[in-house]
Amino acid sequence: MNSPIIKPPTRRVFYFPTSADTVDQTKPTGRKKAKKGTQIKRGATRLAKEAPEKTRTQSSAKPPKKVPAPKRDKVVRDSFTMPKSDYRKIAELKERCLEAGVHIKKSEILRAGLLVLAGKGPKQLVAAIKKIETVRTGRPPKA
Repeated sequence: MNSPIIKPPTRRVFYFPTSADTVDQTKPTGRKKAKKGTQIKRGATRLAKEAPEKTRTQSSAKPPKKVPAPKRDKVVRDSFTMPKSDYRKIAELKERCLEAGVHIKKSEILRAGLLVLAGKGPKQLVAAIKKIETVRTGRPPKA
């Protein structure tokens, strides 16, 4: 009887091609290393692919400038103390918004209030602040 020949396992893994791989198999998938002394900026290859080739008539024209996207403010997490009556008012406002078909969060209600107060004049702002009762800061005692 002949014994079976068992080959040692290799590190090669079978590659399952996807539909995107079958479209163009002639392109190399690996990146080429840059020669010493040259620096390639990140995204340079992507920009080179997207930019159309310039002709002699286009070289004298100025390229159109991209409009930068507005930068978002950093979000700051904070805590504050409010009386229960204010939390009930926030819940009531949330319900009114839901009836109007708008889903809103507690922080968005507070931010909307800030926008309304920012639009008021100095006398109206001071009058609104005087209506607010002062609350001791810090955590309330455990009941």
